[in-house]
Parts: sequence; structure tokens; C-alpha cells
Amino acid sequence: MPKAYWIARVDVTDAEAYADYMALGPAALIGNGGKLLSRGGQAVALEGPEPRQRNVVIEFESMEAALACHASSEYTAARAARAGAAEVEILIVEGLPE
Repeated sequence: MPKAYWIARVDVTDAEAYADYMALGPAALIGNGGKLLSRGGQAVALEGPEPRQRNVVIEFESMEAALACHASSEYTAARAARAGAAEVEILIVEGLPE
């Protein structure tokens, strides 16, 4: 079964409120099988729109695991804490078969 990669593009609009998400989000991702590969480091746009402030890549064992994480009660609580604090795009892509 191919791995899956969660790609999040984030512009924080309220840093104080976003801190509430950061207290919950990473733990929810890791606790639901995610492996943080990149989180908020330097990003360069070679084609297309400029990168957002934070660009995150998280590896999961499968597409099903990534989708289950997003639907989990832990991540649902993290998303609620983030509401109004950031503009967020999340995409989950399936990796190549191993």
C-alpha cells in the first residue's frame, strides 16, 4: 500500500490564536500516525503562486491513515482551535507504490 503525504499551506493571521492550534495540532498528527517531514522552513516558489508563510509535509502509512487523522477527534479539536487564526489549504496525495 502506498504511503500518503499531507501537504498544508498556511498563512497565520492571528499568531496568539494560532498558538492554541500549535498546542494541539502536531500532537494530534503524530498521535494518529503522522511523521512530520517539513514544518515551516524555507520555501521557494519556482512556478506558480508564492508559498504561504508555513508549508508543512507529513507522511502517513496510507491514504486511509491520513484521512482518518484529519477526521479524528484530536485533529478536529485542533482545527477548531485554529478557526479564524489562519488561512489554510490542506492536500493529501498518495505516494508511489513501493
